[in-house]
Amino acid sequence: MIKSNYFFHETAIIDDGCNIGEDSKIWHFSHIMSNCIIGNNCNIGQNVVVSPEVVLGNNVKVQNNVSIYTGVICEDDVFLGPSMVFTNIVNPRSAIIRRDNYQKTLVKKGASVGANATIICGNTLGKFCLIGAGAVVTKEVPDYALLVGNPGKQIGWVGEYGHRLEFNEKNYALCPESGQEYELKGDIVVRLK
Repeated sequence: MIKSNYFFHETAIIDDGCNIGEDSKIWHFSHIMSNCIIGNNCNIGQNVVVSPEVVLGNNVKVQNNVSIYTGVICEDDVFLGPSMVFTNIVNPRSAIIRRDNYQKTLVKKGASVGANATIICGNTLGKFCLIGAGAVVTKEVPDYALLVGNPGKQIGWVGEYGHRLEFNEKNYALCPESGQEYELKGDIVVRLK
């Protein structure tokens, strides 16, 4: 079905008060809950839950079986791999209601999160970082960081095209696909012009 300028499968549920951008697609059995903002050209895969007040920027790709809970903000060009999950409470208990304690999680522009990864709430995933499949993110992730494991540990750096960056003795690296140049300044990667 096409509603306004976006597509949704007939089995998808879209609650009132959502703002969904042009050319976005919402697939089978997904539930977009109230007051979400979904940007232009997004792809929401099969069996995805987007909880109330979640914000997804433009060109966000959400693969099948992903849960995006209240408090999550994804900037433009974010990729969320199959069956990855966010949390929004640090210490959940079934018998204790903590809706007033939801923590924010920010996923910055161009970040990619691999299949089955878990993002513990209250953290920021930096621009263009790459979270490996199955990783558990328990702390802030720097821009361009490559993080794997449980708990997640940074093992290197990646460029905007997702290729691992190999820095020379002068702390410069070149992306093999794009030709983009990067500089390592202490624990910060900067893309050069």
